[in-house]
Amino acid sequence: MKILVVDDEKLLVKGIRFNLENEGFQVETAYDGATAVELARTGNFDLIILDLMMPVLSGTEACMKIREFSDVPVIMLTARSEDEDKLMGFACGADDYVTKPFNIREVIARIRALLRRANSAGQQQRSGALLTVGSLSLDMEQRVAIRGGKIIDLTAKEYDLLELLMKNPRRVYSRESLMNLVWGYSYVGDYRTVDVHVRRLREKLEPNPAEPVYIMTKWGVGYYFQGENQPAI
Repeated sequence: MKILVVDDEKLLVKGIRFNLENEGFQVETAYDGATAVELARTGNFDLIILDLMMPVLSGTEACMKIREFSDVPVIMLTARSEDEDKLMGFACGADDYVTKPFNIREVIARIRALLRRANSAGQQQRSGALLTVGSLSLDMEQRVAIRGGKIIDLTAKEYDLLELLMKNPRRVYSRESLMNLVWGYSYVGDYRTVDVHVRRLREKLEPNPAEPVYIMTKWGVGYYFQGENQPAI
């Protein structure tokens, strides 16, 4: 497994690299966001660790640019623990978030959890199945959505969330349930993370995100998926 570690604190990068290589990972490093984007474009990484505050391009800017061409799992690092900073990281397409100072064992555990989910998804992709509801399809092989003949790239977590909802149409999930099923029971985070990902999916999938027809809200309960022209629950 090949991991890209990006942070402008060179001693921190050195320490992370040392520990990851001891765990058997192949590691490349960078110290600014612009270099991270270029390496991500050509390096075929299995996972990227990005610092939030970096020169040239910030971690959020770098993550958004990476999401234009890749759904590689991204863990965001930051010295700031405010909820708004975490939500900003998720909004730009990050899959997980770790606050400095951190225990390197926790970081490694989160890396392995994300890689397990990515590998599990890869096993399902080999079936080549196409999940279709109305005019919206989910390509299991490419991990993309297709609407009106247009391919829509999704982040790893956006895909996992959409796949869960599409496979269980008209089943209402609470934000807590979605957090546990998509992010895992060991994940420590705010339930608003789910809201951020739902909003991003609507922006990508819905003809009019303000009036969704696919990902619906059951007020006071949670979210569910339905096809076009179906009555709301």
